[in-house]
Amino acid sequence: MILAFVVWLLFIEVCYFFRDPERKIFQAPNVIVSPADGKIIAIKTMKENIFLKQECIRISIFMNIFSVHVNRAPISGTIKYYHYNPGKFISAFKEKASLDNEQVLIGIRGEMEGKGEVKILTKLIAGLIARRIVLWKQKSDSVIKGERMSMIKFGSRVDLYLPLEVTLQIKEGEWVKAGETIIGFIK
Repeated sequence: MILAFVVWLLFIEVCYFFRDPERKIFQAPNVIVSPADGKIIAIKTMKENIFLKQECIRISIFMNIFSVHVNRAPISGTIKYYHYNPGKFISAFKEKASLDNEQVLIGIRGEMEGKGEVKILTKLIAGLIARRIVLWKQKSDSVIKGERMSMIKFGSRVDLYLPLEVTLQIKEGEWVKAGETIIGFIK
């Protein structure tokens, strides 16, 4: 009886985990939306040397096992950079996870009204339990803001690297929804 109850609970959690609800995407120009559901655990200014190649803002979003794990495009544009990096599987909320864990980097180049070209880097990071990052988009593919790009299975983290000229609309400790929450505006 107890075993059946535990199995039933695990079945419900797996079904709940793989849900993919429709979202109302905020399509206004110069808006950057959240690529993931979860809690913002860090906002830092740092140098990004891979795709943006400049000082930038890094926003870290931790997705727990109850978060929707479908990741969405933060802006419309073209995927210009893609890199898979094998690594460890330590807890995704730790700072070290951004450097050491298995991850996929996706660089998107888009056009913003009055700004011209803008580049954003999204880093999908596997966590302690997460062992698989599934991509639905590849290098050279076009994406529309809020479009589904990937899924990280069973708890993970997404780091979003933005140019310094972005005016943030979020703060550490807030909960965000992929495609719906406005992360910031390009000045």
